Amino acid sequence: SIFGHMPGLRVVHPATAADAKGLLKTAIRSEDPVLFLEHKALYRNAAARSPRPPEDYYLPFGQARVARDGTDLTIVTYGMMVHKSMNAAKQLAKDGIEAEIIDLRTIQPLDIDTVLQSVQKTNRALVVYEDHEFIGFGAEIVSQIADDAFTHLDAPIRRVAGAFSPIPFADPLEKAVLPNDEQIIDAARNVVAF
Repeated sequence: SIFGHMPGLRVVHPATAADAKGLLKTAIRSEDPVLFLEHKALYRNAAARSPRPPEDYYLPFGQARVARDGTDLTIVTYGMMVHKSMNAAKQLAKDGIEAEIIDLRTIQPLDIDTVLQSVQKTNRALVVYEDHEFIGFGAEIVSQIADDAFTHLDAPIRRVAGAFSPIPFADPLEKAVLPNDEQIIDAARNVVAF
């Protein structure tokens, strides 16, 4: 959220290896300053691997990806949280809840049009991000959905995010602070059941 607040700075946060390649090639050729964020856990995450894209592969900034089609709920996310949201969506599907997952790919510029199209289709929104919930980037997404798609909503917009705490080094403490699959599943069920 801090970096996305700087006018003129491009902020990229890919969730897959193919997206990382395409966005990095675009970043290198950009005349604007680009902050390229990569989640360290994605380096050893098999789900982040994707088919090798062609050599001449570029992804434009500000173009979100529909990572999973759905009809009951829109989950808006980016980076590592795309994979946690996909895991949650698989569990939700067993209960008959089909979640559409929007992978933003870039924080700045933000592809709010893709988000709004999805929310208008599903009539519900859950925003998942690893940043602190308090004053995190997800609050901006929630605000824009509320401003531009309020009449389409059948339930309040929810957020699942990191606790307002420094990130601890110890693994059990880190797991207690960061969002997990169960929190996403619970929040999604609550939104759908509203």
